Amino acid sequence: MRYVFYSVQQCCLRVHLLARLKGFQKLTPVDDALRIFLEACPLKKLKTVHVHLDSALGRVSAEKIISKEDLPRVDRSAVDGYAVKAEDTVGASQFKPKTLTIADGEEISAKQGKQVWTGNPLPKEANAVIMLENTKRRGAEIEVWTPLTPNENVSKKGEDIKSGEIAVKAGIRLKPQHLGLMAALGMTSITVFEKPKIAILATGNELQEIGNKLQENQVFDVNRHVVSALCRELGAEPLDLGISKDNAEEITEKLRAGLSADVIITTGGTSVGAPDVVPEAVNKIGKPSILVHGIAMRPAMPTALAIVDEKPIVILSGNPVAAMIGFEFFARPLICRMLGLEREESRPTVEAELTKKVLTALGRRSFVRVRVFKENSKFFAEPISARGSGLISTMTRSNGYVIVPENREGLAQGETVLVHLFDNVEAVG
Repeated sequence: MRYVFYSVQQCCLRVHLLARLKGFQKLTPVDDALRIFLEACPLKKLKTVHVHLDSALGRVSAEKIISKEDLPRVDRSAVDGYAVKAEDTVGASQFKPKTLTIADGEEISAKQGKQVWTGNPLPKEANAVIMLENTKRRGAEIEVWTPLTPNENVSKKGEDIKSGEIAVKAGIRLKPQHLGLMAALGMTSITVFEKPKIAILATGNELQEIGNKLQENQVFDVNRHVVSALCRELGAEPLDLGISKDNAEEITEKLRAGLSADVIITTGGTSVGAPDVVPEAVNKIGKPSILVHGIAMRPAMPTALAIVDEKPIVILSGNPVAAMIGFEFFARPLICRMLGLEREESRPTVEAELTKKVLTALGRRSFVRVRVFKENSKFFAEPISARGSGLISTMTRSNGYVIVPENREGLAQGETVLVHLFDNVEAVG
């Protein structure tokens, strides 16, 4: 018989590795994980910065804009035509037109009209505008072929916005229409929240930078670029921490550097295998450290959430789809809060009929990628893949996802489901 002797340290290490390889002993429900994480996040208000209107698109407003004047500033024409008194057009028709004379000054009298173009102020005493195509000019006179009511084809003073009204709320993402309204008010700049800085680290011995030559058993790093893009899409500023080998000391060093950012997001090294050392490295750099590790969801079960020195850390799976789903449900709401948004930006949804059945695991919330298309005025959802969290092409072939709750073992073909869209709906036929 052959005896093998181990030191105490070796025995402890073997027990630790065997325990990890058994898998997660307990999975935290998705909603509980998010609540625990967000409640523990000491979210500090970001600093504000004044930016020019032309640089404000997509930024989050940090001030409430109050209109200091009416828009329009005066009553003005909404069409090309003639400003008239509506009472002078009563009974007018093509068979029995009303004849008005052309006024020369800035005021009209009874049975007079003055030519105006869209946006021109109305002359005094005018209360309506007859469209050019409903008239015919004959020298110094015009024939009016249709009756008008008071204020017809007129943009009234303050109709757009009145002095003292809120033009732009604080805590909203600025869109072209907001910038247009501010421009109409003569504004050149606005105060917005600074972009939160998100430090991003990818881990894995197998990872290689894009642009370099792949060695045997290597793959190009995908997650760092995907997560950076997801951050930019939300209006955050990614800070690249690069790639780390599955080495606790190296990961710890990079994480400490990342604490200068507002948030750290890592990918890989968070499952229960021997090389998955990111949670251990996080526990070394500060307190209170790991809050949740292992979440009852598929994909993205190995996701971990932590707080270190008042900095949130989101530890995502190394599989690209799982990383994107984990980002969607934990990093996205966190960043939305940090941006100062009044409310989290939810995905647009559409109800669709499932084209085939989907099988999922009971006790876990599943996120099924689907391709939504519209055919004969009806929406359909074609499941792309309920599994394959390493297959990023399933995200490019889908345009939304369906959430299967923990108490369901799947969805039936023909069932109506709610799809959360992350891309446009495809039209077929």
